[in-house]
Amino acid sequence: MKPGKKRASALQKADNSRRYSLDEAVSLVKELAFANFDESVDVAVRLGVDPKHADQMVRGAVVLPHGTGKTNRVVVFAKGEKVAEAEAAGADFVGADDLVAKITDGWLDFDTVIATPDMMGQVGRLGRVLGPRGLMPNPKVGTVTFDVSKAVRDAKAGKVEFRVEKAGIVHAQVGKRSFGEPELEGNVKSLVSALVKAKPAAAKGTYLRSITLSSTMGPGIKVDPGTIEVEA
Repeated sequence: MKPGKKRASALQKADNSRRYSLDEAVSLVKELAFANFDESVDVAVRLGVDPKHADQMVRGAVVLPHGTGKTNRVVVFAKGEKVAEAEAAGADFVGADDLVAKITDGWLDFDTVIATPDMMGQVGRLGRVLGPRGLMPNPKVGTVTFDVSKAVRDAKAGKVEFRVEKAGIVHAQVGKRSFGEPELEGNVKSLVSALVKAKPAAAKGTYLRSITLSSTMGPGIKVDPGTIEVEA
């Protein structure tokens, strides 16, 4: 199937044989986002790891300094004083057994799930529903915690969870086309920095193999990893 005229034009402008500096890539992605809606800007990072080995799994989370541009609906499983704490921090839905029943009945109108450790017995019953959707709370990404206030604020501020896929690639949204170039660059730097910090000791050779930036409908723009200033 031939690409549409706008996409074909965008593909012609993107030199697939070249690796652009981060600022050039961001500028090009914004220029080539041709859809008549505010396209998401995504990054795909291929890492020098083999996720089949447990000691080469890369997983974590990072709060992007400029957010993702999307509204994050947060569910918190808590009881006692933690209920008020979660509500005060801005959680959209807070509950316990009532939420378990609601989700079991098919309700999935949320984007992030946070739970206090003492609630994981109940939340565990939702594994078949939440797990395949990447919504299961996990202490490794800070969503199983008694500090529900910080967890909710982070989620609302633009926290991105990342996990390497079978092919060694991490995908994440880093903003919208409407973002300014400095905001998109800052978000990419934060994500890549988090990936570097999460580098497994067992990983050998080049770690950041390739980085590709794209909008929802636009072409992928290859980024030279050496042009990304990694934060200490």
